[in-house]
Amino acid sequence: MAYENFSIEQIESDFSIKIQDVHNLFGSVEPVEPSKSLVSLLEDFVPLGSAIGTEKARSEFIIAPILAEVKKLTGVSLFSGTKFEVDKEKGLNGFCDFMFSLSSSQLTLSAPVIAIVEAKNENINSGFGQCMAEMVAAQIYNNKKKTIVDSVYGCVTTGSVWRFLTLSNNTIYLDSIEYYLDQLSKILGIFIADLKPKA
Repeated sequence: MAYENFSIEQIESDFSIKIQDVHNLFGSVEPVEPSKSLVSLLEDFVPLGSAIGTEKARSEFIIAPILAEVKKLTGVSLFSGTKFEVDKEKGLNGFCDFMFSLSSSQLTLSAPVIAIVEAKNENINSGFGQCMAEMVAAQIYNNKKKTIVDSVYGCVTTGSVWRFLTLSNNTIYLDSIEYYLDQLSKILGIFIADLKPKA
C-alpha cells in the first residue's frame, strides 16, 4: 500500500489517530499579501490551468507558483514528487505531491513539516486520506530522527480550493473552512505561520 491508498478510516484504525473537525482552525492567522509577480503569474496561469483541466496542469500552473512563493518568503525547502519511504510494512511509502521541510537544503528531505496533496478529480475530500498518511509518516520520521517538531501540517488542494489540517500528538485537527484563490493572502498566511519556529 502507498500513501494515496489510505482512507480516513484506516488512518484512525491503523495508527490510533483521532480526527477532529475544528471550525476556523486558522482564524487568528494574519494574511500575507502575495507579491506582484505571483499575482501577475496567477492572472495568466489560473485560466490556463483551469482550461486544460488536468491535475498536472493545475499542479504546474496554479499550485506550484503559490508554494514557490511560500518557499521564497520563508527560506525553507520545498519538494515536489519526492519519494518518502518511512515504513513500508505500515504502508507509509510512496511519492508526495509536495512537501515543505524546515531544512534549507534542497538535497535531501529532512524535517518534513507540511504535506500538500493535490485532490483527485477536483474532489477536495478525496485527498484527505493520503494527506493524513503523509502527515503521520512525517511525524514518525521526525521522531525517529529526533527532530523536534511540535506539529505536522497538511493541506489538500484542487488549486482553486484549499483545506488545512494539523497533527499534534495522536490527533488530526481538520479545519472546516475552505479557502479559495480570492483568499490567497490568507492561504499564504497559514503556510507561513505553520513554517515559523514555535516559541
